[in-house]
Amino acid sequence: MARTDANAIEVIAPNFKRRLSGVTSTIVRLVPLQRQHIAIATAGSGLPEDLPHLSLAQLIFMRRNGPTGARVWHARRNVEMLGGLALKYLLGKRLKLLFTSASQRHHSTYTKWLIGQMDRVIATSAKGAAYLEKPVQVVHHGINTDDFCPPRDKQALRRELGLPQDDILIGCYGRIRAQKGTDVFVDAMLEVLKDNPNTVGIVMGRATDKHAAFEKDLRARVAAAGLSERLLFPPEVPVWEVARWYQALDLYVAPQRWEGFGLTPLEAMSCGVPAVATRVGAFEELIAPGETGLLIDPDDTGQMVEAIKSVLTTEGRLAEWSKAARKHAVTNFALEKEAETLVTIYREMLEH
Repeated sequence: MARTDANAIEVIAPNFKRRLSGVTSTIVRLVPLQRQHIAIATAGSGLPEDLPHLSLAQLIFMRRNGPTGARVWHARRNVEMLGGLALKYLLGKRLKLLFTSASQRHHSTYTKWLIGQMDRVIATSAKGAAYLEKPVQVVHHGINTDDFCPPRDKQALRRELGLPQDDILIGCYGRIRAQKGTDVFVDAMLEVLKDNPNTVGIVMGRATDKHAAFEKDLRARVAAAGLSERLLFPPEVPVWEVARWYQALDLYVAPQRWEGFGLTPLEAMSCGVPAVATRVGAFEELIAPGETGLLIDPDDTGQMVEAIKSVLTTEGRLAEWSKAARKHAVTNFALEKEAETLVTIYREMLEH
């Protein structure tokens, strides 16, 4: 891990969870951009070796003040808020405490207390902000629009991935479980495929042991319909290969029943792929209905079928929405914009 001088650091981004999660991915994506503008370091485990990092000992023994006075401690989990409070009040470190909430639910009494101790709070969506009981600033997640970009040659890419070259490909990526609505997508695609012989569906992701029976049932439904060659279940790919699978698509569907934020439609749109998504998470704040995709109610197979069919049967719509989706993602959700907004917040906190 890339150790750094703790006394030169102005912002600390802790990651107190070993397993890969959305929070970890957020830190990994943002810190390399943020460090170009401010002295920031990570702390904790489960992070790449090349990120600037402070060990537990460095956190404990760093000077009370940062280079210009206080430091910002940017927590994204309860345990990290608690860690910041311990450093501030037990070890006497001069910290300004910042918390980002990505959830959309009523918080426990304990979490509310922790949030109440923060100097400033960020929500990743307007829906999430509504559950917080103190002033909050909405900062949407961004994505790397250089990595997630339209392909130079879609047919060549499909050949490399072993996908049909000339069919319309409709994808649904992410964890395979009921909360993610994978079954709604499968049921909708079974209807869509009957009437659209040149269309292929792709379900890609991983079902944990707890949801293995759920995935098995989905595959059985597809097999019973005689559509196993047109509704595909390729194995999950590493994070760094996911962009290529978006690039191969013509349409993306986010069928979630519940979601905290949800980056997948944004990743698709950045690759020039319009999205049909349910009205959960931040999807209503990400998609421009009728321009970059469509919004539907969660857990409604009929609406999903109609939405997908309307995109496929309206001449020129896929091509038009593809261009608009890419422009929308780059203009409004570039990762650089999220990083710059956060750095501005850090500086404001350090000045007061």
